[in-house]
Amino acid sequence: MTLKFKTQHQTPILTVLFLFTSILSFAQGTRLLRSPDISATHITYTYGSDIWVSALNSSDSKRITSTAAVESNPYFSPDGNWIAFSSNRAGTNNVYVVSKNGGEPKRLTWHPSGSVVRGWTNDGKHILFASNRETAPRPYNRLYTISVEGGAPQLLTKQWSNDGSYSPDGTQLILDKMDRWDEEWRAYRGGQNTPLIILDLKTQNEVLLPNEKTTDIQPMWLGENIYFLSDRDLVANIWSFNPKTKSIQQITTFKGSDVKWLSGNDDTLIYERDGYLHTMNISTGKHTQLSITVVGDFPWSETKWEDVSNSTRSASLSPNGKRAIMQSRGDIFTIPVEFGDSRNITESSGTADRRPIWSPKGDKIAWFSDADRKNYALMISDQDGLSKPETISIGESKLAWNPTWSPDGKHIAFVDDDVRLRFVNLETKK
Repeated sequence: MTLKFKTQHQTPILTVLFLFTSILSFAQGTRLLRSPDISATHITYTYGSDIWVSALNSSDSKRITSTAAVESNPYFSPDGNWIAFSSNRAGTNNVYVVSKNGGEPKRLTWHPSGSVVRGWTNDGKHILFASNRETAPRPYNRLYTISVEGGAPQLLTKQWSNDGSYSPDGTQLILDKMDRWDEEWRAYRGGQNTPLIILDLKTQNEVLLPNEKTTDIQPMWLGENIYFLSDRDLVANIWSFNPKTKSIQQITTFKGSDVKWLSGNDDTLIYERDGYLHTMNISTGKHTQLSITVVGDFPWSETKWEDVSNSTRSASLSPNGKRAIMQSRGDIFTIPVEFGDSRNITESSGTADRRPIWSPKGDKIAWFSDADRKNYALMISDQDGLSKPETISIGESKLAWNPTWSPDGKHIAFVDDDVRLRFVNLETKK
């Protein structure tokens, strides 16, 4: 966007506003720090698909890995000196370990099926990871351990197990059996919602945690309690379960944004919410938003031309056959079949605009958008993209598919997230 100033008198005001905004952003720190873990003195997290480390009492950051690959799931060893993580630098995800001070990572697994780090054994000698190797007839994850010195992985349990954490005495494991295809789906109530399981590693006996078909994920055993994320109140919050008393307790009561990740050490939880990292003292219940500034060379953030030919969806020709419409990377485009300009109809960074269709006359286009950050809405605009789109509610439906314009142009039918065939009257907006 290019800004033009009418007079020189406006420049100081705008400069002050820009400076204030920059200072405020710097004070709040960098957003989109992901997958945090915490030791007694440091935290580790991912940003830009690399592993980073920061001291607990500092806003500075140190880059531990710097590759074009995707590095994920960093976990501190119990003594805080090492970080285990997953990386696809060699193709599929495998397990690596690196000093918290940086250096050359050591690769520990080599299986083509992939391996995702889930933590450490209590003695710090082995790394816990999930893999779907050696499963049939369909692949499913099971938990393994691998020595930090290398060697052959050891199968921990034959039980379906995608995530897990050891009890303090190491004799039990709290595990989540399900590798969900979309654990971000809010208020999902389906077959992938299974209870968390306390597994006795010697007898293989199981105890199921209370579950009402809610999404219960990322279990972690700290002291006498098991902590996990659950959407029992329709927002992903932190909950706890005491295996002795069988009591379950809601720890956080956030509204709006979900808690996205949960880890911890001793008396401190660390989690991600709203793009920032937060800690919580278990004893006092005090929450602290961490202000961490990530500084580095990020080539992926540069403005560049992008070939989107392989990411286009929902393409169709206009009624007169002169233009085509499609979606790509969250925006709606029309392009000429022979002559003319390409148009980004939506130009909506941060919004998912999907499933565009032409009106019967070809003078309008419609699509679904999540611009209000709640439910999807129906958007209608002139085909040239010059007018402001009209927003029409689709009622209680959260998602919508397969929009179809009626031949007379007065209605649009669609299928919603409850697999219902619905339609909107474009005149009454109902």
